[in-house]
Amino acid sequence: MDIALYIIFFLIIIILVAKIYILKKSLKEIESSLDKILKSDTNNLITTSSSDKDIKNLIIFLNKELKELRKQKLQYEAGNQELKKNITNISHDLRTPLTAINGYIDLLEKEKINGSQKKYLNILKKKANELTELTSQLFDFSKTIDFNIQINKERCCINEILEETLSSYYAVFKEQNIVLNILICKEKIYKMINKISLIRIFENILSNVLKYSDGDLNVELKENGLIIFSNKANKLDETTVQKIFDRYFTVENANKSTGIGLSIAKQLVELNNGTIIAKYIKENLIIEIQFV
Repeated sequence: MDIALYIIFFLIIIILVAKIYILKKSLKEIESSLDKILKSDTNNLITTSSSDKDIKNLIIFLNKELKELRKQKLQYEAGNQELKKNITNISHDLRTPLTAINGYIDLLEKEKINGSQKKYLNILKKKANELTELTSQLFDFSKTIDFNIQINKERCCINEILEETLSSYYAVFKEQNIVLNILICKEKIYKMINKISLIRIFENILSNVLKYSDGDLNVELKENGLIIFSNKANKLDETTVQKIFDRYFTVENANKSTGIGLSIAKQLVELNNGTIIAKYIKENLIIEIQFV
């Protein structure tokens, strides 16, 4: 009787071990199948050689979720393309009257006008330039809204591009009484990156400083490639800074807020395999960028 019990017990163990082996094999097949589907972005479904009822139910559930995920992805891509199209059309529609407005402003500047008229004309010109910049950012945003776009990269010297961009903004900062404190390491930092994207990233951040800054701007490039922009920004707070890279977020109490420039900068940084973060420490907005 004891021998019979041992035999039964042994058979049960064998059956359980076999069951566990089959389950592990089925799970590995599911994992492998799902990995291939996600990487290749095909319309295939998960398959397995298992006849186990529970495994089959799991596959049915996963395939149902996969179909729903693909459906949502198609809806997202269609919506993204529609949004991109609408933004492009809006930016083009704005450019036509803006060109005419700027043309008339140029003509008025050549006329003989008194002091108060000149003051109002300067304000008008300033606002027209701001609207032109916003239109340009809208157009750039429509081009970078697709996360799957490919960009050409080359070996770029971060030091040189940062210095050149800062130099081009020197006069504007001086006009707004913002002092540039620059600390760039002597060692040349090279990264595989799209040069035009990098210039645009720096320009958008500097434009953001012009909008929000309440003090001087500190720019630092460390030997490990970390780029740090820091400026006093009393208009912001910790909650605001957490949302500062959002596509449609604007700071209502900022003088010339658009909510687009930093969103574009973030997309361009990520397209170049980099990271960008924003911090708010002691009323200072700190933006850190680093590329692989």
